[in-house]
Amino acid sequence: MRNWLYFDTMITPRIITLIYWLMLAVSVIFGLVMLFRGFGMMKYSGFAGFGMVVAAPIFVAFSALMARIYCEIMIVLFKINEALQEMRHK
Repeated sequence: MRNWLYFDTMITPRIITLIYWLMLAVSVIFGLVMLFRGFGMMKYSGFAGFGMVVAAPIFVAFSALMARIYCEIMIVLFKINEALQEMRHK
């Protein structure tokens, strides 16, 4: 209990994992929305609709990569904090 009250143990790294999965889910949902809108747009402009259909998987891959990089940077910051805590206790 003392670890939680005096911030000796960090819970944020566990939360970051949840945030990562949520960001991936949102990325996939937006990608699917773009894909279906692209198919719908093909009725009006085939070139623009095809562009959206091609851009949708690229968007999903890029946003998944950015989510991973962001979460890894956050985890690295907390690992640095843990290493400094260990060095201070030695």
